[in-house]
Formats: sequence, C-alpha cells, structure tokens
Amino acid sequence: MARITFKFEDKDIPSKVVENVEAGYTIQEVTEDNDIHLNHNCGCVCACSTCHVYIEKGEDTLQEITDREEDFIDRAINPRIESRLGCQCVILKDDADIEVIIPDQSQIIGHEH
Repeated sequence: MARITFKFEDKDIPSKVVENVEAGYTIQEVTEDNDIHLNHNCGCVCACSTCHVYIEKGEDTLQEITDREEDFIDRAINPRIESRLGCQCVILKDDADIEVIIPDQSQIIGHEH
C-alpha cells in the first residue's frame, strides 16, 4: 500500500502521514478521506486550480500530467515545476512513497472542504 506524507506551507499545521493507500485513488481523495484540508471548488473534474499541490517526491508513481491539467496549473497561485492538481494525481503503484506540500489554503477563494 502507498504512503503519502502531507506537509503544509502554513507552518501552524503539522505534517501528516497517511499509510495503506490503495492505487487508483487521487491525492484529493486521500485528503478528503483523512480530514486534510485541500480546497476543490470544481468537484475534482480538472476545471479549476484550487486543489493545487506540490509533489516533492514520488511523481513517477502518479498518473502523467495532461495538457489540460498544465493549463489550469498556470492559473494557480505560485505554480512551480513540481505543481500538480490533487484531483488529477492518481496513484498508480501500491508501493508508492509520495511527499506532498499543500499551499496555504487561506489564499484560495472558494469553498472550504
């Protein structure tokens, strides 16, 4: 089973490790299932950039980025080379070891989830 370490730009939020994640789930789904705050205004259909995250480790164990996702990442706050949308990061390998940084959610206009 995959292991995901969530770190946060907001230093008041402690890191959280989620283990036993099955392949086929998205980073966004893992946050929802484990009470980790990550906005997702469009309902996880790759139509906004509110679930923007940084993949620090394990990019090769995630579904490849699409042109559509890249277009929406360009609209995110502070995009970087390791930027992805949580709703599009499908975990492909059961033995994945992934590190994710969640940007400061207070800068995101929209629904709190």
